Amino acid sequence: MSQPTIIYTKTDEAPFLATQSLLPIIRAFTKSSGIRIETRDISLAGRIIAVFADRLPEPQRIGDHLAELGELAKTAEANIIKLPNISASVPQLIATISELQEQGVALPDYPENPATSEEEEVKMRYDKVKGSAVNPVLREGNSDRRAPKAVKEYAKANPHSMGGWDADSKTRVVTMSDGDFASNEKSVTVEDATLVRIEH
Repeated sequence: MSQPTIIYTKTDEAPFLATQSLLPIIRAFTKSSGIRIETRDISLAGRIIAVFADRLPEPQRIGDHLAELGELAKTAEANIIKLPNISASVPQLIATISELQEQGVALPDYPENPATSEEEEVKMRYDKVKGSAVNPVLREGNSDRRAPKAVKEYAKANPHSMGGWDADSKTRVVTMSDGDFASNEKSVTVEDATLVRIEH
């Protein structure tokens, strides 16, 4: 019998930060059980590199892990821990491309208004990683929350107004008096890349 394996997905932003704490814990718990933990990169940056792998030098290439997991998800043996991932907007896509270019990854710019067939092909590749590109692949269409085109067009033509807030509304927003996120959460914005340490 082959060794049981769990695939842990590396994604973006807060889930990636949480991975630095959670993944070692998962590995520690599963080590004595003979379960192998492997990772696959389905972050926005990883998916961008994957769609241009044929244009990049060997050291910069990343396999198409999303397609790999899509095939794995069709099997009975699949055991995938899928973390939340961003549904990339064009600004997020462009920012990620820029960050990768600054790190020496030879990616073309995103052509928002392609003027040549080459630019159209580049845009088509980038558009594959835009929006909710991950969930439909791993779920094979199940729980696909994207609205049909007809629904989108109707909503555009008939926008819904939230209306005014009623001061007599019985809605109440409450938190614990102490010890929850409202009393101890801290937020910070940093100008440059830096090192962080999570303490509990």
